[in-house]
Amino acid sequence: MNDPGVTVLLLTVGLPGAGKTTRARQLAKERNALRLTPDEWMIPLFGEPEADGKRDVLEGRLLWLALEALRLGTNVVLDFGCWSRDERSAIRWLAKSVGASCDLVYVPVDHETQRARIAHRQSTDPDQTFLMSETDLLRWRTMFEEPDAAELDGQEIGSPPPDWPGWTEWAADRWPSFT
Repeated sequence: MNDPGVTVLLLTVGLPGAGKTTRARQLAKERNALRLTPDEWMIPLFGEPEADGKRDVLEGRLLWLALEALRLGTNVVLDFGCWSRDERSAIRWLAKSVGASCDLVYVPVDHETQRARIAHRQSTDPDQTFLMSETDLLRWRTMFEEPDAAELDGQEIGSPPPDWPGWTEWAADRWPSFT
């Protein structure tokens, strides 16, 4: 648990259908936090969930907005999923750079539960979701880097990947509209 006087960024981590957005809504209410969920912006803005790389652009602006809110003393729930350790490390470092703490909120899901939740979402709210095939789900599982205990405990943030001078530069490349 964080110091009550410290602003916190709560970062949801997990695969589609894990329940990240449901958990993000709960956290936002419990922590009086601004919730930023790219899935809720993509379809209204662009008519589709990926839209030729626009998701990375949107995520960059939402990350920038999250840091501005943290600077102003507002807790933030960033509902990104963050499949890679590098993404999570960059966001943790950026939160720390503005004087906030960052808690990872990992929402694991087994494959069968994931499939059932996604099928339910697509049948009950097709205009607010996007199609995900069994092939997609299996491929995404191989891409997802599960956070380890040290990362979940908020221990030391590692260095950026080789050839990157810092996490800010790495983040600006990953999310082009971040800077």
